[in-house]
Amino acid sequence: MKTEELTAKILKMNPNMDRYQLAIAISTRCDELENGAQSKLSVSANSVKSSDLALMEIAEGLVRVKGFVNIEK
Repeated sequence: MKTEELTAKILKMNPNMDRYQLAIAISTRCDELENGAQSKLSVSANSVKSSDLALMEIAEGLVRVKGFVNIEK
C-alpha cells in the first residue's frame, strides 16, 4: 500500500487523531525501531525505511497509539 493509503486508513480507524498526532506517533515508533526494537511485521527492517515500517505497523493495528483508542459502544 502507498503511504497516502496507509495514512488514510489509520485516520479513518482513529477519528480522534489528526495527521499531526499521527506524525508524532510514527516518529516515536521510528525512534524505537532505530534503537533496536523488533518489528512486529515479518518484514526485514533492513529492506524498508523505519518510517514506512512504523506506518505499516500502526495501520495494521500492531502498535497502539496511546491516547487514541477507539471505544465502541
